[in-house]
Amino acid sequence: MLTLIHKPQTRSGSIVWLLEELGVPYETRAVTLKAADGSGARDPSNPHPHGKVPALIDDGQVIFESGAIALYLTDKFPAARMGPLPGEPKRGEYLSWLFYRPGVMEPAFLERRFAIPHVYGAMGWGTPGEVEQVINDHLAKNRWFLGEDFSAADILVGGGVFYMTKFGMMTETDVVKDYCARLAARPAFAKMMA
Repeated sequence: MLTLIHKPQTRSGSIVWLLEELGVPYETRAVTLKAADGSGARDPSNPHPHGKVPALIDDGQVIFESGAIALYLTDKFPAARMGPLPGEPKRGEYLSWLFYRPGVMEPAFLERRFAIPHVYGAMGWGTPGEVEQVINDHLAKNRWFLGEDFSAADILVGGGVFYMTKFGMMTETDVVKDYCARLAARPAFAKMMA
């Protein structure tokens, strides 16, 4: 049985959504997290090395970080076709988008939210405006992040786009609004939100 270390209304919601899309049995184990102000204590039952979510336990293995969990699950359950396998077309593009959210998108929009000045060359991501442009340009030409095929990249990046526009960290353009409507129409998205 897959066990997702989870806290509702956090990044681990994306993995709930992915598990629902995969249609595989799983259980969630709710954990507490330190508050944004640093108060509270780390949950000793959480195997994530930083006491964060998500983390996944599968047959004694602990997998942590959203991109790694998504890749692990889509490779483990290939029949669901939620991501290209090694050697298949679009595998490189898929991997790039899986890691775009935590490596580029989240830092850029947190930079905006907390008014952190961008230092070109020192930061490993583009400015919030550049990231918005990349996402909008890509989605203006593609139904999903891999073209016509919905994948775990849409869950990770799309989930981030959905929440970051909802909370005003990302500008809601017509392209983004239409994309988010397609995401919200998926039955597994509705299950995750419930």
